[in-house]
Amino acid sequence: MPERFLILDGNSILYRAFFALPELKNKKGELTNAVYGFLLVLFKLIKELKPKYLAVCFDFPAPTFRHKEFKEYKATRPPTPKDLVSQIPKLKEILKSFSIPYFEMEGFEADDLIGTLVKNSPKNIEKIIATGDLDTLQLVGKNTKVYFLQRGVKKAQIFDPEKVKEKYGGLNPEQIPDFKALVGDTSDNVPGIEGIGPKTKEKLLKKYKSVNLIKFAAIDDIISLGINRKTAMNLIEKLKES
Repeated sequence: MPERFLILDGNSILYRAFFALPELKNKKGELTNAVYGFLLVLFKLIKELKPKYLAVCFDFPAPTFRHKEFKEYKATRPPTPKDLVSQIPKLKEILKSFSIPYFEMEGFEADDLIGTLVKNSPKNIEKIIATGDLDTLQLVGKNTKVYFLQRGVKKAQIFDPEKVKEKYGGLNPEQIPDFKALVGDTSDNVPGIEGIGPKTKEKLLKKYKSVNLIKFAAIDDIISLGINRKTAMNLIEKLKES
């Protein structure tokens, strides 16, 4: 069995636990359901995966560099419930008591830190990311998998490169950012290219590999994928503006 590095997406798992579990309180009357759910996931993964290394990443409670570049980023998301926010310091105290390192950095999200840990870890160590956020699938590789929490904190699916390709119509994990650039991301309030469906966008990326290469594609070649001329020209124009 290879050495394993388990990286947990703190905010994502806490959020899922908060809404999946009923209200639980300690002797002081403070809510603890999100923390309890997070620890259930943590202990379950330690037992199943037996990682040698362990870390937790958190979002920093301030605007990120994405907000500065795109003011509408996540603008449609409701604020995080106060009863959930109040549990984050409690979890950090518990992690400290277990000597489990956690990371957060102003201007960045947990996803950015997770990606940094994955990319800077030794290649021979298997990295497993525990999260409820599909954006992390772009990090999947030969020695990196995503343990995706599907329903609350009880059901999960393991994504390796083949599972990612199966989900995204044959696209490789590293093509997911290009796919998101085309389809947009409603959860982050990021618009996509209108007039073309997701399946056609998958075809575009399977043929041209990246958004940058689509920009310089011949219009007739794009039309051959079942896209009308007006839409194809609009696609090229929008991509060149971005």
